Amino acid sequence: MTVTGNIILNHQQIQHKTRRMAYQILESNVNEEEIILAGIAKNGFVFAQKIKAELERITEATITLCEVLINKQDPLQTVTTSLVKEDYINKPLVLIDDVLNSGTTLIYGVKHFLDVPLKNFKTAVLVNRNHKKYPIKADFKGISLSTSIQEHIDVVFEEGEDTAYLI
Repeated sequence: MTVTGNIILNHQQIQHKTRRMAYQILESNVNEEEIILAGIAKNGFVFAQKIKAELERITEATITLCEVLINKQDPLQTVTTSLVKEDYINKPLVLIDDVLNSGTTLIYGVKHFLDVPLKNFKTAVLVNRNHKKYPIKADFKGISLSTSIQEHIDVVFEEGEDTAYLI
């Protein structure tokens, strides 16, 4: 895939930030036997897979991956997940996406998980922009950027060439 724009994170930087975030997630769940990583479909899920791989290198805890399906054009539609609710009741859960822009996608993801009692609930994003429309924050973030509203962040996950662009 060819993307033109300024590179804000290259492959090595994304790997480093993913590893650091995995350690932060582990530190906040140090005594847990299982951690649920809920990645928002497409890039959020790919990023969750990368965090899962790092966590599995550094902990004996079970890391369970969950894909969260949200219609980004119409987030009021029903949010679904690849796990049934009983699989994450009373467990720590981290909701993951690639970019936090307005907060719309993340807030509707959070809303879905509020229907179930969780032991601990955190959010993680690779790139945190400061254009929030909703009162949501990323507990774990790779990088925070102040960008103009007209600019766009595009994260491309390709084998060995992960890159984040400012367009």
